[in-house]
Amino acid sequence: MTTTPSWRPLGGVDAAKLREARLQAHYAVQWLARLARAAVPAQPDDSHTNLGWDDRLDGFVTHPLPDGARLGLRLSDLTLTAEGGEAGRAFPLIGRSDAEAREWMDLVFAADGLDVQALDAPSPYAMRPHAIAQGGTYGGDIAAALRELAAWFADGQIAIETVRRAMLGYGHDAPAPRCWPHHFDLATLASFPLPRGATTAHVGAGLSPGDRYYAEPYFYLSLYPAPDPSALPPLPPLGHWHVEDFTGAVVTATAIRAAARPEADTDAFLAAALEAALAMCR
Repeated sequence: MTTTPSWRPLGGVDAAKLREARLQAHYAVQWLARLARAAVPAQPDDSHTNLGWDDRLDGFVTHPLPDGARLGLRLSDLTLTAEGGEAGRAFPLIGRSDAEAREWMDLVFAADGLDVQALDAPSPYAMRPHAIAQGGTYGGDIAAALRELAAWFADGQIAIETVRRAMLGYGHDAPAPRCWPHHFDLATLASFPLPRGATTAHVGAGLSPGDRYYAEPYFYLSLYPAPDPSALPPLPPLGHWHVEDFTGAVVTATAIRAAARPEADTDAFLAAALEAALAMCR
């Protein structure tokens, strides 16, 4: 009998510590993106660099490398894990710098026959400034915040997969949730032609761990092309419509933690937002 996974409990970690944990985890996950760009067959949409959530690892993993191995990042303590081949190997990042991580990558993946010099190729996107980029080490008082961040992504995987199944039920194909290392969000996206022309509609559902719009984790149900803001229908009171730079239904961590039933209420909000978005595409 298959058991439906349930959300992990969500605490009330200090917002500044959660932000610091997010920034450090975003830097750490770039090692997975670098390896994917170096070793995974490239795709036109850059999807070869996106990452899957692995609940057993408590973090993200790359697509398989040519030898079947994967590089992972355990979020709850920022540990890189190279699994596959004869044995698993791990490298805790706390207290260490990216230069030390690069040396470990060299040792592990050169032995696997990878052209490790490709790891030094410049990133196609800029990262938010942080001491890590200047040679600083990972760590600080973020242990609890890292565990909270991992819980948000684990819960996000469950919630977004629920939305994805609803998208499939409406007849719209949507891939399994993946984390995109550029924005560090976990998301799925359904694309389909609008009935009134050649324009393609995009409806996405995802979890952001926080960004310049919201300084805390939040779920979103986005819609493109953006409809007239004055025509947006009402949403359940848990969240609201966001219209700056993207149009989407948003529910923040603060609202979710205050909800009587965080998991059920978030599922209901996202379901209502999906129904509203699809109705605007008809």
